[in-house]
Amino acid sequence: MAATEKDQTTIATAKELEHVPWSEEYEKMISGMLYNSLVPELEETRWKARKWCHLYNTTFPGLDDPTFTMTDGANARYEQLTQILGRVGKDAYIEPPLYLDYGCNVSLGERFYAGMNTVILDCSLVLIGHRVMFGPNVSIFAATHETEVTSRREYIEFAKPVVIGDDCWIGGGTVVLPGVTIGKGCTIGAGSVVSRDVPDWSVAMGSPARVVRTVQPLPDLKPGDEVAFTAVERQS
Repeated sequence: MAATEKDQTTIATAKELEHVPWSEEYEKMISGMLYNSLVPELEETRWKARKWCHLYNTTFPGLDDPTFTMTDGANARYEQLTQILGRVGKDAYIEPPLYLDYGCNVSLGERFYAGMNTVILDCSLVLIGHRVMFGPNVSIFAATHETEVTSRREYIEFAKPVVIGDDCWIGGGTVVLPGVTIGKGCTIGAGSVVSRDVPDWSVAMGSPARVVRTVQPLPDLKPGDEVAFTAVERQS
C-alpha cells in the first residue's frame, strides 16, 4: 500500500546523494507515495540513466591500449559509476551489463562487487552496505504499482526502499522486492525471491525466501581493521 505523506527521514538521506532530480514528484516517489512518473524531471533523469547504461555496457576501457591493466579498467569503471550513482564507496565494481532506472537513488558501500546483468529499479532508495557481493543476474526492484487498475492506466505508481546490510552475499538470479531489508552478514541462496525482511546473520533461500539457518555473528569492522584490495584483485 502506498504512503499518504512524505517520509522526511528518507528525504534527508537522499539529500546526501549525488545527481538527484529534486522536485515534488521525486520527493513523493522516494517517500513511497503515489506519484506521476512522467513529469519532466523524472523522465529526463531516466533518459540520462538509459544513455549512461548504454555507454557503460558497450565500451571497454583501454581496449586498444596494450599497457592498460585490469586495475586500470576497474578504476575507469569506478569513475563511470560516480557519474550516475548517488554514492559509490571505495573499491566498488560492477560488471557490465548493468541496468538502472535512475542511478541517483543507489548508494554503494566500500568493496561492493556485482556480477554481470545486475538490474536495479531504483525508484526509491537502494542502500547497500560494505563488502556486499552480488552474483550474476541479481535484480533489485524498488518500483511497484497498485493492484487496482485505475492508477496504472494513469501512469501513477509508487516505490519502497530496499536496504542490504554489510557483509552480505546475494546469490545469482536472486530477486529482491520493494520494501525489503536484508540484515548484515546474510547469505541469500541463488534463485531466491526475497519478499520479506531477513534478520542479521541469516542464510535464506527459496521463493519466497525463508531463513534456513543462522551464522556466527562477527564484530563490526572499523576503518583500518582490514587490508584493502581492489575488486579485480579480490576476484583473482
